[in-house]
Amino acid sequence: MSAIPFVRQFEFEYGKVAQLSPLVRRVVADNPGPFTYTGTGVYIVGTDEVCVIDPGPTSEAHMAAIDAALEGLTVTHILVTHHHLDHSPLAAPLAAKHGCKVYGYGIQSPLPENGEMRLEAGDDLSFQPDIEVADGDIIKGKDWTIEAIHTPGHTSNHMCYALAEENLLFSGDHIMGWSTTVISPPDGDMGDNLDSLQRVLERDFDIIWPTHGPAIKDVRTFVQSYIDHRFKREAQILDAISGGKSTIMEMVAAMYVDVDKRLHPAAAHSVLAHIIHMVKTGRVLCDGNPSLRAAYSLPPG
Repeated sequence: MSAIPFVRQFEFEYGKVAQLSPLVRRVVADNPGPFTYTGTGVYIVGTDEVCVIDPGPTSEAHMAAIDAALEGLTVTHILVTHHHLDHSPLAAPLAAKHGCKVYGYGIQSPLPENGEMRLEAGDDLSFQPDIEVADGDIIKGKDWTIEAIHTPGHTSNHMCYALAEENLLFSGDHIMGWSTTVISPPDGDMGDNLDSLQRVLERDFDIIWPTHGPAIKDVRTFVQSYIDHRFKREAQILDAISGGKSTIMEMVAAMYVDVDKRLHPAAAHSVLAHIIHMVKTGRVLCDGNPSLRAAYSLPPG
């Protein structure tokens, strides 16, 4: 099984707009980090009447960069892939400034109980789209046509957006070129993620533009490798449990020995997401409800 052919190098300048294709421009926010990579890529779609996808975090410098990129343009729509703080906070202020509406799947699922850790940049608790879009909805502009594709997994309300005129996908955090996507229960769901990846694979897009990092150009190979990677993790989990590792942190220490330890909490949540899916499908047993602290075993036989 081949490894994921990650794509990590690309040219950009913080705060400067770059023309990526006839209909697509991007501004990268200066918010790099272990979950945002080089920062949030804000996409501007269209020529003179445009939509903005994932406006990004709230900061004066980033707002100024977006204002400069939009100078002379008419913003007709703002689209949000999901409710994390590196994607959605600037949506409402930008919509108010330009007199347009914010589009998104809907509000997030309830937050975890009992102080369960949240990952990524955190949740944008104020996120509420003006217009809720459903899977398959078509959003049209002057010279662009976007289809909303519901892709739960990273979050329950994650939405990708397909640009018909260029057969491309704005994938948010569903598929990223530089890293695998964190699936963090209870809102993240590994079974949903696998189903969503298969949907994208079957669409045969020419190119994928994630919110973080460079484009994915060999789409079919890359997405299939993403799916294969998930199944490989499941095999590693089964091997770890078979070898006597009954807790998630024991599994993470063995499975992610070469990974930056700052990412081990995210890895633990990803393993939990896998295990929840494996418990549902009868491949792993749990001594109660699946959690980071539960003990796991294999079915007899």
